[in-house]
Amino acid sequence: MSQANDDDLVPETVEGYTVGEKKTIEEYTKLDAEDESLAKWKASLGLAADADAYPVKAGDKRKVVIVEMALEFPESKDLDPIVINMEDNDGNTIKKDIKFTIKEKAVYRLKIKFRVQHEIITGLRYLHSVKKAGIRVDKVEEPLGSYAPNTTKQPFYEKYFPDVEAPSGMLARGSYSATTKFVDDDSTVHLTFPWSFQITK
Repeated sequence: MSQANDDDLVPETVEGYTVGEKKTIEEYTKLDAEDESLAKWKASLGLAADADAYPVKAGDKRKVVIVEMALEFPESKDLDPIVINMEDNDGNTIKKDIKFTIKEKAVYRLKIKFRVQHEIITGLRYLHSVKKAGIRVDKVEEPLGSYAPNTTKQPFYEKYFPDVEAPSGMLARGSYSATTKFVDDDSTVHLTFPWSFQITK
């Protein structure tokens, strides 16, 4: 996907917070084996000694792979989910125009399906900025969490966002453009891509 430059997609910072020193999976596994709280944290990341790593394609240096994004409509049984596959059959990130339509007042939630590989990712965040006629009308920054590389038992992660109601009325209907970014605590941008949608009656 193309790398979009958008000042709206700079993550917010927390005063006094500093990113911890980067460690390898092996270093985390050996770290303070007697510390019960740390052991629970490592277990929550899936750092089990007997876990088999999910196979990574040769030459694939990506650390966070967005597999799929979907809009689900929990309150409307007559509306099918809008599913956007982000990988092709070879496991490469798809470069394509992402466009869809949402009915006004529809209640939807975003679901992100992704994979982590090579190393632990801390403080992964989802950001997007939405514009209409060049004017920003919405900005979202959603924490996704920290993750160890996926295993054969858990080949991907899923994250659901809070429900949102689409705006309504004559001024709300029409075309919107947006940009999405996935970034972590180390300010590493894992993916940035544009998309667009229509709000209709």
